[in-house]
Amino acid sequence: MSNHSLVKAIVGLGNPGPRYANTWHNAGFAVVSELARRWGSAGSRDNYFSAMIAEARVADGKVLLVQPLTFMNLSGLTVRNIVKFYKIPLDKLVVVSDDVDLPIGSLRLRKKGSAGGQKGLQSIIDHLGSMDFPRLRIGIGPKPARTTLEEWVLSKVPAQECEKFELAIYRGADALEFWAEQSDFELAMNRFNAPC
Repeated sequence: MSNHSLVKAIVGLGNPGPRYANTWHNAGFAVVSELARRWGSAGSRDNYFSAMIAEARVADGKVLLVQPLTFMNLSGLTVRNIVKFYKIPLDKLVVVSDDVDLPIGSLRLRKKGSAGGQKGLQSIIDHLGSMDFPRLRIGIGPKPARTTLEEWVLSKVPAQECEKFELAIYRGADALEFWAEQSDFELAMNRFNAPC
């Protein structure tokens, strides 16, 4: 892969392994998997970056699809190394994560901002030394009463919420596909931040 031909990266956050498959916390993984499916991009494990990585050609450039395998709270290690190696400007990096402060099924695209308690995002901010990168948050809240945050995010998506959650994953992929094609995050925000 040539450093110069790669123009964008989409990083989906989650936890690796069957124990965490189909959990709320793996919303980022799910969006990246959906994009890889649409673009016919088979991912492979890259031990140097500790990630599953697929490459797609979209519009006039390449997009790197990344699923860190470091576990959520250490996602910044993978992201920092990829950004540095491929010389990716931070405005061409989009991080996809779950967000318990947003209702299930909702999307929020933001150009920058704090982690809002999301530990994967916090790890990335810490390792990049910046909050100035775009992100897509997938709503998984609110968590039920008498359930800890950790219990909720690591629980399997219940059958009654699957349809709503899957729709959010598809719409999230739509938003990032639009961004990859148009290279205009502001335009993507205007189109996809509207209520469901």
